Amino acid sequence: MVERGRRVHPGRHGRDDGRAARGAPGAVSDLCLAVDLGTGGPKVALVTLEGEVVDVEIHAVATRVDPTGAATQDPEEWWRLIASASRRLVATVDPSRVVAIGVTGQYASTVPVDEHGRPVGECLTWLDTRGVAHARSVLGGPVMGYAPLKVAAFVRRSAGAPSVSAGDPLGQILYLERERPEVAARTRWYVEPIDYLTGRMTGVATGSPASRLALWLTDTRDLASVDYDARLVRLSRLPAEKLPPLVATGSVVGGLCALAADALGVRAGTPVVGAVPDLHAAALGARAVAPFQAHAALSTTAWVSCPVPSKKTDVVHSIATVPGLGDGRYLVIDNQETGARALEWCRDLLWPEASYEELTALAATAPAGSNGVRVGPWLAGERSPVEDKGLRAVIAGLGVATGRADLVRAVMEGVAANVAWLFEHVERFTRHRLEPVSLVGGGAESTLWCQMVADATGRAVVRTPSPRVAQLRGVGHLCALALGRTTLDELAGRPPEGERFEPAAPPGGSDLAALYRLERAWRRAGRRPRPRLG
Repeated sequence: MVERGRRVHPGRHGRDDGRAARGAPGAVSDLCLAVDLGTGGPKVALVTLEGEVVDVEIHAVATRVDPTGAATQDPEEWWRLIASASRRLVATVDPSRVVAIGVTGQYASTVPVDEHGRPVGECLTWLDTRGVAHARSVLGGPVMGYAPLKVAAFVRRSAGAPSVSAGDPLGQILYLERERPEVAARTRWYVEPIDYLTGRMTGVATGSPASRLALWLTDTRDLASVDYDARLVRLSRLPAEKLPPLVATGSVVGGLCALAADALGVRAGTPVVGAVPDLHAAALGARAVAPFQAHAALSTTAWVSCPVPSKKTDVVHSIATVPGLGDGRYLVIDNQETGARALEWCRDLLWPEASYEELTALAATAPAGSNGVRVGPWLAGERSPVEDKGLRAVIAGLGVATGRADLVRAVMEGVAANVAWLFEHVERFTRHRLEPVSLVGGGAESTLWCQMVADATGRAVVRTPSPRVAQLRGVGHLCALALGRTTLDELAGRPPEGERFEPAAPPGGSDLAALYRLERAWRRAGRRPRPRLG
């Protein structure tokens, strides 16, 4: 088990100075206990209902991977880390101030649980591809990998379809049902990680149209409908009796049960708000909640999103709409499999002992353009704007004079250009110029990276305050909405907060498209039969 906990004082850019936040403004405000269960591990925080992160702990967990395509985590480890962090945080305040609990985090993952909400196996994360063959057996066919009539039914009703080339709940659940019968036999519900946490807190298994978005099993033509679509469930061949009941997005799912209250150090009966994916929490944390107010994420993965008034799908570029924040609108959904994680990979390869600040400072010593070094940051394949699980990272332009600073900067520029490549297609999808773009995620702590994104997209970028914990800010707003303390219109009416970066160079997204075509050509060349000699 990897456990690296640290207390963070959320300063202007969310930098860790090793101190707990004390005496912060709003110290007598009502608080929520907020949990952000990312792929790298949980963040646990006390957040005001105005969205101020007062105190936070960040912990790391291990993802176990192997050549079979497995990528799993231990749900009990999540719970132990979250519970111990919660007790420490709540002990620093009057517990009566904690008036709600909210959860956000990773999605497109599967936790098998029993009737009591306890895990009966490991979590299959969104990186787990062992179920791909089973997903193909259900939806696979000759058109972009799909059976046309089946995928058309999904797109028409839900605006998207489960992936047949990457890790998704459809393949994960089918894998467990067909290849892990001992786990399937003990499973009462297949839930998302965030819904596992709310179920553990309340004793009630639930999901919502937002939290279960990666199943694509709800008819999103009518956002007032909160249920699975019977035809899509039949087409999926999933066991309907093991899918948890759905509740309205952002509603209170129950009170904190006595057992969980003892574990968390929070009063029993405290309202627990239905969990939302990190996409939704990021939109709330950036206050990008009005139509076409855009935000982009530089987290482990990367994405570009905004609320839109109608359902839509771009099958070619893997961009769609999903149920939004419960206001009758949708959120644009897309995903790039590698975001700021690329910089972590670069550090581990070149300079393992370096801090994030040291890496970005080193990158700043290289000129724009990284002395001709180019990086396509596709370490784990790609979903948007191309779905290509076989895509791999490309480094081009290396020479004898290439230095470490050039390579680090090229990785950062490559991620920014990849976001810009996606951004071009999202603007076409929405038919709107999206500006300014609120930037969230740990990568946005770097002033250099924020400027790179502005330059690459050709759009003004606003760095959300404390961007690393933007989703926790969003959970504060989510709890305020659920308790009736604010409205989305009130949130949208405030101007974007944070430092603004204006583009100072020509947009660069199309450059990554060219690099992608080059990588595909290399792969095709590598598959061609070689002439036999002699």
